[in-house]
Amino acid sequence: MTDAPNPFAALMAQMQEMAKAMPQMGAFDPAKGFDAKAMEALWPTMPKEVMETWFGNALNENGLDAKTRLLITLAGLTMQGAQADSAVRQTVRHAREAGATDQQISETLGMMAMFAGVPAMTRAMELAQEVMDDDKDKT
Repeated sequence: MTDAPNPFAALMAQMQEMAKAMPQMGAFDPAKGFDAKAMEALWPTMPKEVMETWFGNALNENGLDAKTRLLITLAGLTMQGAQADSAVRQTVRHAREAGATDQQISETLGMMAMFAGVPAMTRAMELAQEVMDDDKDKT
């Protein structure tokens, strides 16, 4: 009887080869995984008008605007412990595009210290600061 190849190992090897082919994952190292920030580059920041149409009050004129919804999303991600680094960074990036100021983002995160705890708020602030610093470097 011959040993059949492990289908999971074969699938993982195939996925690693596919990952190497993606420009954003060109430095993929199976031992380290991939760079989450490089993956974020696959998802560009949506224009404010698009966010207002999809997530804002364009279709519900008395509803929340996209900026408010994104600040609420940021608060929710912080409540979960700010464990989803990419999601927090992308939400901050999109909130800024939707018109949120750095102070509004900081106040939203600061308020979460009361509900999510200081460690979660601190982690979310660190992630938000990465986005804000990246934008300062680009100008």
